[in-house]
Amino acid sequence: MEASGRFIVTTQDDPALNAFKQARGVPADLASCHTAVVGDYVVEGHVPLADVLRLLDERPAVLGIAVGGMPMGSPGMEQPGGGNEAYDVIAFDAGGGRHVFTHHPAA
Repeated sequence: MEASGRFIVTTQDDPALNAFKQARGVPADLASCHTAVVGDYVVEGHVPLADVLRLLDERPAVLGIAVGGMPMGSPGMEQPGGGNEAYDVIAFDAGGGRHVFTHHPAA
């Protein structure tokens, strides 16, 4: 994110990370290893930069977007020689609604 030149990133290790996720409405089944607050949104997991930029550009009525788990090929989970799996970026809202924000096909 920082390398894109579009964001100033501040990191913080939080021993109460699960509570942080819950307070921001991240569905438990979409939880991953990283949680970010970007503007008014929460970004959970290995979400591609392009999807974060689209979220900020379109400003949908959602709490945030998430990539549950750590799918191979998602940012930070790239594999030498490919072997990427398909995964979805899921948008979620305060009422429990969710939809596919972006589908990333297997490479």
